[in-house]
Amino acid sequence: MGILNVTPDSFSDGGKFFKSSKAIKEAIKMSKMGADIIDIGAESTRPGAKTIKPEKEIARLKPILKGLINKKLNISVDTRNSITMKFALDNGVKIINDVSALNHDPESINVIKDYKCHVILMHMQGEPKTMQNNPKYKFAPLEVYNFLKKQIKKCEEVGIKRNKIIIDPGIGFGKTSKHNIQILQNLSIFNKLECNVLIGLSRKRFISDFTKKEKPADRIAGTIAANQYALENGADIIRVHDVKEALQAKLIWQALKKKIK
Repeated sequence: MGILNVTPDSFSDGGKFFKSSKAIKEAIKMSKMGADIIDIGAESTRPGAKTIKPEKEIARLKPILKGLINKKLNISVDTRNSITMKFALDNGVKIINDVSALNHDPESINVIKDYKCHVILMHMQGEPKTMQNNPKYKFAPLEVYNFLKKQIKKCEEVGIKRNKIIIDPGIGFGKTSKHNIQILQNLSIFNKLECNVLIGLSRKRFISDFTKKEKPADRIAGTIAANQYALENGADIIRVHDVKEALQAKLIWQALKKKIK
């Protein structure tokens, strides 16, 4: 999954693809590089980010989705708002990626049910603005597991099928580096929920805690190492800024796993 932030304030590439023409070119480029899904976000959910209104999200998304609608790309939209979800799904989007796991907007679960689309349920402790203010867990992997299990049940109770649900333990969303490492080391438990598992750790702050690389663009090697570990331990989808590098690493990893006669 290739990340396409069309915001002025995302942590890694804020503003780089804010212009719709650049965003459209980048989506096509990532697809040609090998991204199976292009995840477009019009609201920054970085630590400390302010909430924006759905109307602003839609204004950012509209020209981009219009420009991509005939390109036969598998597009997801990263949003917490039901109004934005409806707009996206009416304009060619196949997947909704909700960092609140359908908790932010009470109407969002009904949108997913009515459109019968795929949905990504992500765990986050708190809200983006405050989530990194001293997050605490007794044991992060188990608490995240129980939260996602509960959200899956809520979805199934309204008629959303489990095979339409993708789960994301939310690396870096209301978690310390210790919590992130614990989740990655225990990633296989999430396979028990019988949903595809997505991991989004690309260029995140916890990588710099071990590599001392302060600039997000300098964390690519650390990202690749962590992603390969995630794939080895139960992840089905990796969400990345650097599609070319991630795919190359994945192909070598897959080749090394095959026995040569």
